[in-house]
This record gives sequence, C-alpha cells and structure tokens, in this order.
Amino acid sequence: MTTTALKTTTVKIGLIGTGQISDIYLANCRHFAGIDIVACGSLNMDESRTKAQRFNIPRTMHPDDILSDPTIDVILNLTVPAVHADIALSALQFGKHVYSEKPFVTDIADGHRILERATTKGLVVGNAPDTFFGGRWQTVRKALDSGVIGTPVGVCAFVPTRGTERHHPNPDFYYAKGGGPLWDMGSYYVTAMVFCLGPIARVGGMGRRIFSERMIENGDRYGEMMPVEMDTHCLSLIEFTSGVVGQMMYSFDVWDSETPRLEIYGTDGTLCIPDADPCDGANVFEGPVWLRTKQTSRWSTRPRPKAPAHWQEIPNAHGLNFNARGVGLADMTQAIQQNRPPRASGRMGLHVCEVIQGILDSTASGRFIHIDSTCIQPAPLRETSEQGFHVDLGVH
Repeated sequence: MTTTALKTTTVKIGLIGTGQISDIYLANCRHFAGIDIVACGSLNMDESRTKAQRFNIPRTMHPDDILSDPTIDVILNLTVPAVHADIALSALQFGKHVYSEKPFVTDIADGHRILERATTKGLVVGNAPDTFFGGRWQTVRKALDSGVIGTPVGVCAFVPTRGTERHHPNPDFYYAKGGGPLWDMGSYYVTAMVFCLGPIARVGGMGRRIFSERMIENGDRYGEMMPVEMDTHCLSLIEFTSGVVGQMMYSFDVWDSETPRLEIYGTDGTLCIPDADPCDGANVFEGPVWLRTKQTSRWSTRPRPKAPAHWQEIPNAHGLNFNARGVGLADMTQAIQQNRPPRASGRMGLHVCEVIQGILDSTASGRFIHIDSTCIQPAPLRETSEQGFHVDLGVH
C-alpha cells in the first residue's frame, strides 16, 4: 500500500510523554529543518506545561487530544515502555505516523499489530534507539564494509552496571515487566549489532534475579522499596543470519569492570569499543573506536567522521558525535517524503524486541529460540570527503 504523504514540507509533531528523556528530543528537534513540535502532553500536565514553556512548544494538550488533532502529522511517543504499544496503535488509528522510544513493545504480539495496522493505513513507524547514526557506529560500519578486519567471525557485548536506582528518581519501570538490563540496555546493543552485522537468526539465554526488592537511593523517594520482576543478570548466545556468532552479558548487579563494551572479531583483525564507563558504549553516539589487525602490534584509534558545517553551532558536535537523539525521527520524516524505509524502522525495532524476548524465553525454557522476524540492515550514512558522514536532513 502506498505510504500516506506528509501534508506539508514542515512536519507537525505531537509529543506524548514529557518525562526525563523528552528534554534531549525537545532540544535537538529545534535544529532539524522541517520538524516542528507543535504540542506536548502527558498524564502529568503540570510537567508538560513546564516543558512547553522551557522549549517554546505552543500548545499543551491531553494525550487524547494530541492523538485526535487533525493538524498533527506524526506522534513522538516518549511514554513508559508499558504503554508504547497503546499509544502507537492509537496514533495509527487516527492516521498519524509514529516514532517511539525504545523498546518498540513489551509484548511481541502488539508489535505485529502495530506493523499490520501501519501497512493497512499506509503509515510509517519508526523506533529508537537511533544511536547507531552516531559517528562511532558509522565508523565501525565503514571499517566492516571496507574489509579492514576481514570476514567478521564473532561479536561480544558486555554491559555491566549496578542498576538505575542510584540516579533515576523513578526507577520502578526498569525492574517491572519490559524492564531489566536486557530490555533497557540490550535494545541499544542489539540494534547496533544489527546495524553492523545484519539480522539475527537464533538466540540462547541464561539469567538470574538476586533480589526480590531493591531500594531507591536518590531523590524524594529515597529509601522506598520497589519489586523486582525481571532477571537482573543475563547471559546470551546469538547467531546472525550471516553466520557470525556472538555472546552478550547485561547486568544490573555488577559494581565495576574493565572489559570492553563491545568487540567485533574478524579473520584479519578486531574492532573494539573500549569505554571503561558502563554507561557508555552503544547507548551513546560518540566515543573512540579501536582497531588492531594482523599487520599491527598495537591498537590504533580509527578516525571519526568530521562535523558537517551546519552542526558546528552545537557544542562538541563532530559529525553526530554528540547526543543527537531525535535524528531517527528526522530521518523517518525524510524517508516518508522520499518513499524509502526509515533507518530506525519499526520493523527493526520489532526484530530487536523478538531477539530480547527470545533470550528471555530461552532462559525460561533451556532451549535455543529461533527468531521468526527479520529486517533490512539499515544503510550507513552518506560520506563525502569534505564533511565525513552526515544525515542528509538539512538543519536550521
């Protein structure tokens, strides 16, 4: 079915969900040409009014009114994971394209319903994370595509953290259904691996849950106990359709580690994401990429893309080597106009969710799980000798 075209060259965005993550979206979207966030709202309307005033959003509206407003083209869905599917399905029912924060869904059946409804109505669905647009991951992809490390053989992702209760004021959802380290951090790393190595064919998993409750350790709720419903230390094996095999560890139970966050092994060398900070890695746009080949005796740092001139106004911008969250939304709106798949597509979001759910199902059953879905491996960003990688979006 033909995709429903956008009404104008300036896309009217309605934001639903004005929690902590909305700040960076509201800040960045002001820099993307052709995007105009015209309304925001959430169940906490006081919070929404504060955000609207801070970021000069003209209207504060109840989420139901944003969904039904005929002047809004696209819904930016930044609600908590448990209601991502409800908002996305409602947006599509009202004839709006939708871009959601990760994870795509917490129930795989909901994901299929979203894609089916989008197809029926000729609408486009996009989904975070969009960190693979960043200079770090574009550099990795360029190295892989150019054969720097030969044929990829394996990959290892290692994400040790001590959880979210020490820094997030309302961390409950990280430990409820749809939370845990796999759903939280796994979305970033699995997406980055699919971008670099293609879709995944089967997975296996093991996990454990040490505590039935954890204490909130910051803010007004300090000392409050919250239930833990998900495994908090998760191991997995993965097999890509290309034949590459890998392993992953995600944890909310590790105090510290010196292990690299991600490595890709090839017949002629290794690519390494070396950060010592477990909060860095696939969940950020920027950072070094190390390379070592059979011809070298030491690690070298791969050059990162240069900054397009129109990003120079943003502090510390080197290509997309800064927190550019929202670039996936911008790419999606352009994809609709160009009649091409968005890079951060809903179909990839569903595939990533099926991989994560498959690991959890394997943990429960003790069997390998075959992944039924697949997706298009996102195209890398265009490169020019003058500017390095960039998104052909145009920026104010």
